[in-house]
Amino acid sequence: MGPAPEVLEKFKKKAEIVSAIVSEVDSLTQAIAYTVDLCAQKEACQLLMSGCEESLSDKGKDLCELKQWGKIIAAPGLNEADMAELVKQAASREISVIKDGLRNHLAGIDIGFTVADYGIGETGSLVLDSSSEELRIATMVSEIHVAVIPKSRIRATAEDMYAELKGYMTQKPNYLAFVTGASRTADIERVLALGVHGPLELHILILEDK
Repeated sequence: MGPAPEVLEKFKKKAEIVSAIVSEVDSLTQAIAYTVDLCAQKEACQLLMSGCEESLSDKGKDLCELKQWGKIIAAPGLNEADMAELVKQAASREISVIKDGLRNHLAGIDIGFTVADYGIGETGSLVLDSSSEELRIATMVSEIHVAVIPKSRIRATAEDMYAELKGYMTQKPNYLAFVTGASRTADIERVLALGVHGPLELHILILEDK
C-alpha cells in the first residue's frame, strides 16, 4: 500500500525544492533504462590533472590513464537478475557497470544507481542503509546519483518510521544515510555550489509497487 496522495505530492515537492529531479516509473527495468539513457547523454567523467606529458612513476601513469576510461555506472546491492538487466542495457550504449571495487574508480564514476530503503515526505529525503562501503562510495563520489524508492516505502515524517529506524540502530556496525537533494555548500564566500561534497545531481525514481 502506497502513501496517501498528499504525502506523495509533498515528497515530490520537497525533493524538487532542494534540486532533486523526481520521476515515476512502473518497473525497475524502466528505472534501469532511465539511468542508462541519462548516462549515455552525459559527458564521461574525467580526472583533471596536468603534467601527464612528463616522465612519471608507474602510479602517476596509472592516474593519467584514468582520463581514458569510458562511462561507468556503479550499482552495488542489486540482485543478480536486476544487475544482468543493467549490464545488458548499458553494454548496448558502451557503458561499463561495476558493483564492487569502487575504491579503484574514485575519480571516474558517472552514475551511482541505488535502491533507497525509505523516503520522508516532510523533507523530500531518502533513507539508505549505507553500512556497505561500496554503497557509500556510489552515493557520494558519483557525478549523478539515481535512487529508486518504492512508493510504499515513503512515509509522511521521520517519526512515522520510528520502529524501522530503531531496528537499524540495533545492527552493528551501522551507517544510516539521510540524503536530501543534491550535494550543496555555501561555506566559501557564501556562494552556493553544487556537487562539492557529493553528486552534482540527484534523480529520484518513485517505483510503482506491484
